[in-house]
Amino acid sequence: GGTDEKSEGVMTYAEYEAAALDTQVVIEAYVQAKQSWWENQATVYAQDKDGAYFLYNMACSEEDYAKLTTGTKIKVTGYKAEWSGEVEIIDATFEIMDGNYVAEAADVTSLLGTDDLIKRQNQFVSFKGMTVEDAGNGSAFMYNWDGSGEEGSDLYFNVSLNGNTYTFTVESYLCGPDTDVYQAVKALEIGQTVDMEGFLYWYNGVNPHITSVTVK
Repeated sequence: GGTDEKSEGVMTYAEYEAAALDTQVVIEAYVQAKQSWWENQATVYAQDKDGAYFLYNMACSEEDYAKLTTGTKIKVTGYKAEWSGEVEIIDATFEIMDGNYVAEAADVTSLLGTDDLIKRQNQFVSFKGMTVEDAGNGSAFMYNWDGSGEEGSDLYFNVSLNGNTYTFTVESYLCGPDTDVYQAVKALEIGQTVDMEGFLYWYNGVNPHITSVTVK
């Protein structure tokens, strides 16, 4: 019962996971964050109790986008796709359903560097006790992946655990310059220890979209 009941014809997360790329999928999940709305398309992170979904450029009016508050249950019909390792649902439509669920951040720190991490793709997760490293420019962060950006661009920063370094991102559409996390990353110093939360996005390997940073 509870959050795992699916309507007729709706896939469980396991069925979605097993579905071939480029095939039609029908899922029910709960909005966890909204990344952007543009030209009647919305990009949304959604999750159920078993897994998570990245809904890319889903058909959505501005009026409906306002209704997609955190926890809102939606039924989504679209196509399963992959882009540089990120599995997503594209060309989708949705309807709002009754129900509400907000996921707790799952601590995946111990899964870093393992094959099990990708099973948590797109989930709301936390990373604890990681060390801030040089972003590649002598500073703790860069604007854009290559340092080409400016205030308002995505922030890229490196954090390490057990001798392995990972690149994390503040996606500016998801968390812009006016957010606490954007300013927190800009204030980081190399060598600090941080706890973080965000969405387990993938881009040629793990590339989490971070929504909060706490310096220990």
